[in-house]
Amino acid sequence: MEAIVDGKTIQLSEAGWLENLDEWSEELAVEIAKNEKINELTEEHWNVIRLAREYFHDNGAVCEPRAFSKLMKKEYGKDRSDQKYLYSLFPTGLIKCANKIAGLPRPKGCS
Repeated sequence: MEAIVDGKTIQLSEAGWLENLDEWSEELAVEIAKNEKINELTEEHWNVIRLAREYFHDNGAVCEPRAFSKLMKKEYGKDRSDQKYLYSLFPTGLIKCANKIAGLPRPKGCS
């Protein structure tokens, strides 16, 4: 699988995960989101994406869902921290959808 951004072909795994994490860009995120059936990334989407990328940058690993909910609560309050909220933005969830769009590595056990 591949995505084309600004005339450049970027390799994605068969499941749509970014092969070379250094190639991530916001433009690529928009293309990956389309593959995940998210037609538009709102500011709420970007808040999740940026927080997930920041956590990965600081910790060298993707954040597991419960810990991520706590981060969201601290950053954005209770209404924007539960799994129901995250699933409303990313239909297949934080691990499978949001992290993929954020250009983070595929966690073990995730298809």
